[in-house]
Amino acid sequence: MRRPSLVRPLTITYAVVAAADTVLAGSGDPRAHRARLVTKPLLMPVLAAAFAVDPRGRRSPLGRPTRVAQLAGWIGDLALLRSGTSAFLTGMGAFAAGQASYLSGFRHHRAARVWRTPIGGATALAFAATGPVLAVGAAQQDPVLGPGVLTYAALVTAMAAHAGNLAPSVPIAARRATAAGGLAFLASDTLLGIGQFALTDPPAWLECAVMATYATAQYLLAEGALRAAPQSAE
Repeated sequence: MRRPSLVRPLTITYAVVAAADTVLAGSGDPRAHRARLVTKPLLMPVLAAAFAVDPRGRRSPLGRPTRVAQLAGWIGDLALLRSGTSAFLTGMGAFAAGQASYLSGFRHHRAARVWRTPIGGATALAFAATGPVLAVGAAQQDPVLGPGVLTYAALVTAMAAHAGNLAPSVPIAARRATAAGGLAFLASDTLLGIGQFALTDPPAWLECAVMATYATAQYLLAEGALRAAPQSAE
């Protein structure tokens, strides 16, 4: 079955907006920040629109969790355009809801012994190495942030582990895209935490890396959900 004509233009638009926002994120020019008031809020609506017009999204067993996570990601993106503890907590809460939604979908289609697989073990090791350190750094900035950062780190770790260990009943193309998306999301949030809580003067490229891995992760998770859809009888 042919895809609707809007899918490809929307996907290309997402890639262009993501590239622009990634470049702007690394700039110290105030004009770049103002431009991001346009580019960053556009990311998830464009990706969600591409997902919505693709018939595979309605057939996919991961369709609903993906749509909820995309909405949560958009709310988180808006919140993190502002500075301060309140904005950060709002953004982190929104992204936590998104991670929980992704995780709920993956858990229903997971392989056995997730944490005993290479991806499960690697993500658990990454959490052990970085989660407590970033939580302590966050608590030093503001005590209210510490528990939240540790909880969020555990949640995104669980999401990435389950994304990388879907059951063999899920098509291999979907499993590959979803696994890569989960790891990219974990990398993005880890880099974000390092820049926020471990470095006093993070380099400009770090924010670019955060946005590049984030935009890639959201795309791959959406693509994985689409590829998980059963073949249409039409």
